[in-house]
Amino acid sequence: MSSEHTWTDDDATYSMPVVPRYAEIDQQGVVFNGHYLTWFDEALTGFLDHLGVTYPGLIDTGHDLQVVHSEIDYLAPVRWRDSVRVAVSCERVGATSFTLGFTVLRRGGDPAGAAESPAVRGHNVYVVVSSEDWVKRPIPGVLREALISLDGQARNAHE
Repeated sequence: MSSEHTWTDDDATYSMPVVPRYAEIDQQGVVFNGHYLTWFDEALTGFLDHLGVTYPGLIDTGHDLQVVHSEIDYLAPVRWRDSVRVAVSCERVGATSFTLGFTVLRRGGDPAGAAESPAVRGHNVYVVVSSEDWVKRPIPGVLREALISLDGQARNAHE
């Protein structure tokens, strides 16, 4: 995995480059499906860092995030050493939960000249909980403001 992260203002989407590792490839020669959830989790952490709301910072305030729902749609194979990135967008912000959308974009053939195309799409629903008793809590103000400030990305944002 690359530690380089990119924020693209054109489409208001954070993205994290990924180089599929040999150990992530299954017997069919493609990325094993469970690894996409790992990539989504790593992209969430980078997305929060970019927004200035770090995961350790949330923990320090007594909050944590739990994934309560995940969906993944496979559109095209991702293979070893493909040039890919995981794009993240905020789809919804509720009172205690929010939904992030993920798109794994892949360049086919020659990475320098090939156009990106979606290989995998998915989303995770995260619920904010107390790190002490694991009970649902309202989304902390700093996180809510960061998610909603993404210029309309949170199409269904409400108080």
